[in-house]
Amino acid sequence: MASTVTGEPSKESASTRPGYGQLLRTRGAWTFLLPGFAARQPFAMLTISIVLLVQHTTGSYGAAGAAAAVTGVSMAVFAPYSGRLADRYGQRAVLVPGVLVHTVSGLTLTALALAHAPLWALFAAAVPTGASVPQVGPMVRARWGMKLQDSPLMTTAAAFESVTDELTFVVGPLLATALCTAVDPAAGLVTEATLTLVGGLLFAAQRGTQPAVTGGGHTRVEHGSALRVPGVRVLIVTFLGIGSVFGGMQVSLAAFTESIGRPGLNGVLYGTFAAGNMLAGLVCGAIAWKVAPQRRLLVGYAALALAASGLWAAHSVLVLAALGLLVGMCIAPSLITGYTLVESLVPAGARTEAFTWLTGAVALGQAAAVTVAGQLEDRLWGGAGFLVPMGGTLLALTTLVALRSRLSARAAGRTVARGVGHRVPVAVD
Repeated sequence: MASTVTGEPSKESASTRPGYGQLLRTRGAWTFLLPGFAARQPFAMLTISIVLLVQHTTGSYGAAGAAAAVTGVSMAVFAPYSGRLADRYGQRAVLVPGVLVHTVSGLTLTALALAHAPLWALFAAAVPTGASVPQVGPMVRARWGMKLQDSPLMTTAAAFESVTDELTFVVGPLLATALCTAVDPAAGLVTEATLTLVGGLLFAAQRGTQPAVTGGGHTRVEHGSALRVPGVRVLIVTFLGIGSVFGGMQVSLAAFTESIGRPGLNGVLYGTFAAGNMLAGLVCGAIAWKVAPQRRLLVGYAALALAASGLWAAHSVLVLAALGLLVGMCIAPSLITGYTLVESLVPAGARTEAFTWLTGAVALGQAAAVTVAGQLEDRLWGGAGFLVPMGGTLLALTTLVALRSRLSARAAGRTVARGVGHRVPVAVD
């Protein structure tokens, strides 16, 4: 399928100057972008809302981190299965029941926390809450893939989606923190559940732009096909490290602002971190890259590990805000490049699944990080939770360096599903 970008720009301009304006003129893009933004907004509110509510009702960051971790692990386990079902049966068929289950289970978790239910009961409610998180980001990325195919605009689309994700992580934590601290500790989760229901149903209604299903005939994707790509497995480890940054920052910033008697600054500091990510994403998408994406990923991830290694030493709001901004600016290039590599490694019939593996890896890394960081904050000194982003990114960087050769697109054709039409690898830069 040819690119559906309107205006028919010349091939030269499309390949050398793929910009956001050209991307947003893609026919039909706005029909899924706007509801997609509304539907993914609650994702940025979920973990911080759980942490703030459970910490309020139990007085323990360890318990709060554990409840949030169960949600994250559940999402990480079920997200790839959700993506595989979406590839096979269509996004709407998965999304509609998912948002209904998520709304009910999220409200149940809220009620149990307010009733001071035992921790095991919170865990029981957290499992379906995490399992049913709508995978809107991967679904939007899959729709871009269907629209653009092998267009050079795919790199720009990956950057645009990263910016959109980070915009939600600027707005979401600020909104959740404001609701939990100024309105009611339960207001964050209640709002998250409501936005998930409304936004998810609006996005599911956009049938015209969802990718074609691959459920039968010669286009059937083999079970577990996306995970068979060696490069996808390397990217999963890489994204686990990124998740450790998100989770470690959420718990540690909340503990830090609480320790200085200014809990309202939590959303501001986390928003600064996310703003750095968003700004870097805008810049990455505007550049016509000449460097291979594999090398960009190595350099960007090394910078992320270096920046995250200084967080534990920050002892003032200004220093922590500056370091958080820097860490955020280092995350975006790694996320964008990782998602871009999926386009060359995985055929279209398995991309939603591949994207959900990466999203699930971030959630799993975040879940582990909030658990460990919460325990460190409870048992050691204030700010000990910042050791988690440092450790997570350094371990992931070591794996990435050792297995970097597996990010080559040459392996994709042999390891993914049979019967999917052959796609000639195209450079994304």
